[in-house]
Amino acid sequence: MKMKKVTAMGMAVLMAATMIPAVPAMADDAGKVYYLNFKPEQDEDWQNLAKEYTEETGTEVTVVTAASGQYETTLQSEMAKSDAPTLFQVNGPVGLKNWKDYCYDLKDSDIYSQLTSDSYSLKDGDAVDGIAYVIESYGLIVNKTLLEKAGYTLDDIKSFDDLKKVADDIQSKKDDLGIKGAFTSAGMDGSSDWRFKTHLANLPIYYEYKEDGIDDTDAIKGTYLDNYKNVFDLYITDSTCDGSELSAKTADDSRNEFVNGEAVFYQNGSWEYGELSKTFKDDELAMIPIYFGVDDANEGLATGTENYWCVNKNASEADVKATLDFMNWCVTSEAGTKSMAEDMGFTIPFKTAEAPSNVFVKQDAEYTEAGLTPVSWNFTTMPSEEWKNTLGSALTAYAAGSGSWDDVKSAFVDNWATEKALSE
Repeated sequence: MKMKKVTAMGMAVLMAATMIPAVPAMADDAGKVYYLNFKPEQDEDWQNLAKEYTEETGTEVTVVTAASGQYETTLQSEMAKSDAPTLFQVNGPVGLKNWKDYCYDLKDSDIYSQLTSDSYSLKDGDAVDGIAYVIESYGLIVNKTLLEKAGYTLDDIKSFDDLKKVADDIQSKKDDLGIKGAFTSAGMDGSSDWRFKTHLANLPIYYEYKEDGIDDTDAIKGTYLDNYKNVFDLYITDSTCDGSELSAKTADDSRNEFVNGEAVFYQNGSWEYGELSKTFKDDELAMIPIYFGVDDANEGLATGTENYWCVNKNASEADVKATLDFMNWCVTSEAGTKSMAEDMGFTIPFKTAEAPSNVFVKQDAEYTEAGLTPVSWNFTTMPSEEWKNTLGSALTAYAAGSGSWDDVKSAFVDNWATEKALSE
């Protein structure tokens, strides 16, 4: 294992959220770019890429990164300013509803012509309002060294029952192994709770949609909520901490527990590769599916996108042009594609993409080539942020022992119908 290094990203993100810089003033006829970035883990990479573009072209590019879980709030605040973002993002059709009146039509843009498939565009009628800029995967990240120390290999985990057996055993001998738990803390702080109220919650939605042959619904049934409970129970019992502590546990806490070798399993995605590769060698890491006890033999990683670039049509003509030029440079130039592949670890859906070095991306391709079915990202159909927040609160109370699983079911099913009706 490489020398361990715990990132100070959490502080940087907090500063980005609380100290939003003013966009540099420029001549009226000079186009500029203001990118409100969604992904805190890539903030440094975007800052570096923006600097390189400015040095190459003379175009001023400002990148501001919203704190984890605060993008929508930050976007609302920034869009109300005179120097609003020229480049922002939405998470899919539901997110687009709030911002479609701000979206420049990208159908004639250079970047749209670079897409490998029209399925990576986000449309409102004939207008192309958004373009996906990264395809990602998530699952359970595994410290293979610790897993083997506990007497197991990846071949021992091919189903939920296998996962539970291995995790329970690891938890029972955690002191002998010198770790704090099988799983990192399932933090329900705002920087971390999206992993469970959104990403984990995608699994019961995915399997229900698949069974019913649909891709959205106004009334979720909750067919697979018992499976959701089984996985979440595993996270909060075979954990580095007691369930009552999870409300205050952050994304940094969870990552640091994994980086410091305090847990074997860590639910997160391919976007974590950049940080984890500072500590681990590729052969020490793996990502396995979040086995759900439904169709484990055929389940691959959860693969998709909720990251769609949109251009602010209310920006000046010069700023719109500058923004379109910057976007296209990011996905076609040697510097841009190299940074997105190697520094950010992205798989980008563009013709000139460079193959990423990200080991998790490679494993996703291996799963697919082996005939396993990627779990689609259906959480983009979740009714609203309020629905997610209500579910998150119910999960937090359940983990702490002050709420019941029936409360979680109600937040999932009843509130889905309520929020869907409000969104119409």
